[in-house]
Amino acid sequence: MQPIALGPNQPRQFYKGGEAIAAFRGTQVGDGYRPEDWVGSTTPRFGTGTDGLTRLPSGEYLRDVVSADPEGWLGPEHAAYFGASTALLVKLLDAGERLPVHVHPNRSFAFRHLGSRHGKTESWVVIGTRGAEPVVHLGWVRDVGEDELRRWVSDQDAKAMLGNLHRLTVAQGDTVVVPAGTPHAIGEGVFAVELQEPTDFSVMLEFAGFEIDPAGGDLGLGRDLAISCVQRRALSQAALDDLVRRTTPAGKAPVESALSIEASPYFRAERIRPNSAAAALEPSFAVLVVLEGAGEIAGQGWQLPLRAGQTWAMPWASGHATVAGNIELLRCLPPLPADASADSPL
Repeated sequence: MQPIALGPNQPRQFYKGGEAIAAFRGTQVGDGYRPEDWVGSTTPRFGTGTDGLTRLPSGEYLRDVVSADPEGWLGPEHAAYFGASTALLVKLLDAGERLPVHVHPNRSFAFRHLGSRHGKTESWVVIGTRGAEPVVHLGWVRDVGEDELRRWVSDQDAKAMLGNLHRLTVAQGDTVVVPAGTPHAIGEGVFAVELQEPTDFSVMLEFAGFEIDPAGGDLGLGRDLAISCVQRRALSQAALDDLVRRTTPAGKAPVESALSIEASPYFRAERIRPNSAAAALEPSFAVLVVLEGAGEIAGQGWQLPLRAGQTWAMPWASGHATVAGNIELLRCLPPLPADASADSPL
C-alpha cells in the first residue's frame, strides 16, 4: 500500500467561495458555491447518502475501501478503538463571504441526541488570506443568557451575535482550535485547511441572508434542543490564547506540531518542512496537503513526486516514510486512541 493522490471533491454549499481552492489546485473555478473541498472524506454531508464522500481514482469510495481493510488503512490500534472510522475529516475551505454564526455539538450531546460517538470540534490552519483585514470570530466575550441567545436567534440579530464574539485578525500560518459548543464564524477572504471530527453536525444560529432553510439548521432536533448545545459562558482571553498559535518561522525540526495541545483528543496536524535531512514519518493513516514547493515522499518499495496543490490519502500500511525536497506540507492525522478516550462519551 502507498499514498493515493486525491482530486477535488467540492459539494455545493449555501455560501460563496472556491476561487482560492481552484488557484491552489490549478483547476477551473466552479459555480461560485464550491467553497469546501472535502479531502479524504469518509463522512457524507448531513442528511445525504454519499454527497461529500471522497472517490478514489479507481472510482471506489474511500469509505468502502477503508471498511474492507480497516487495519491496513488505519492500523490495528486505531481500528480496535475506532473500528472502520478514520476519526478525521479534512477540508480546504475558501470563504468567499463571511460565514454565518454557527456552532457544532460536542461528543456528549452528539451521543445523546444524534447517535454518534463524535461531535465536531474543529480547527483552522490558515494557508492564505485576501482583503485588508481577514478575521475569524470565536467564543463569547461575556456570559450570554439563555433567553438572550434565543432572542438573538429568533430576531436574527447578527449584529448582536457578532458584536459579542471575540474578533481575531488572522494571517497565513496561524492556527485556531474551535472546541465543540463554541459559537464561531469565518470571515471573508480566509483560506484554510480545516481539520474536524468526522461529522457534519452544524447548528445555525444565523441564517437570514444565506441559502439556509431556517428549519434545516437544527439537525432535525427542533430549535430549542439544538441551541442548547451552545456554550453560553464567556471564552476568557487566557482560554482563547491557548487555542491560537500565531505564525512562526520554520524551526530546525523537519516535523513540527501545528496545533495547540487542546486539539489532541480530536485530531493532530504536523508541518513537514525538510531541511538538509529528509523528514521521517511514522506509520499512520493521514491526509497530506502539499502547501508549497516540490519534493518526494518515499517508503519501502515506493516513491512518489509531490508538488504544491496536491492532496493525498496515506494508509497506515504505507509504513515508515520520508519526505525530501524544497517543500512544505501539512500532515493531518486522527487522534491517538489514548488521547481520544480522554473525551469519550462512551
